[in-house]
Amino acid sequence: QVQLVESGGGLVQTGASLRLSCAASGSTLSMYYLGWFRQAPGKEREFVATITWGRGTTYYADSVRGRFTISRDNAKKTAYLQMNSLKPEDTAVYYCAADRHITGAYSVPQYYDYWGQGTQVTVSS
Repeated sequence: QVQLVESGGGLVQTGASLRLSCAASGSTLSMYYLGWFRQAPGKEREFVATITWGRGTTYYADSVRGRFTISRDNAKKTAYLQMNSLKPEDTAVYYCAADRHITGAYSVPQYYDYWGQGTQVTVSS
């Protein structure tokens, strides 16, 4: 089992920055991907970014590439999502998720085994 706890959400203005954190505990050695997803009201959960826990290889959704950066600190068992140049369309609940499987389906939420409780990010115009 892996437990994930997100933090760092909040209310900011367009163009501002936020850094989300995801603290992992439990069987963290079983994690292959540690990713971020988001869900806006009335919309499906969508992929934002993910990182391989071992090598640190990163993948991004086209909508955030160049603005968001995912990273991890293995010693602290924590992943981060640095979000710059935030837009109103980035408003959503952001979830951290861990996937034990070595597949190429890193952007598919159904493949992730463990989820955090989510943290709200609101970007005002």
